[in-house]
Amino acid sequence: MVLPLHALEQSVGKAVHLILKDGDVIEGTLAGFDEHMNLVVDKAEVRAGGQGRKAGTIVLRGTNVVSISFK
Repeated sequence: MVLPLHALEQSVGKAVHLILKDGDVIEGTLAGFDEHMNLVVDKAEVRAGGQGRKAGTIVLRGTNVVSISFK
């Protein structure tokens, strides 16, 4: 079994697909994280309501993230 923080550690610098509590989807490159699973995502693109926009570098609070998948 892979622990969540270990999976994040192995995925820094890789593409990530996030689903947030409000249903928004964020794709970008995982730049960093902390023990609370707060995430830093570079080259982020946010898709909300069927429209996408580039957001650059963003910091997400871990409590808002529902799903994380790595590409």
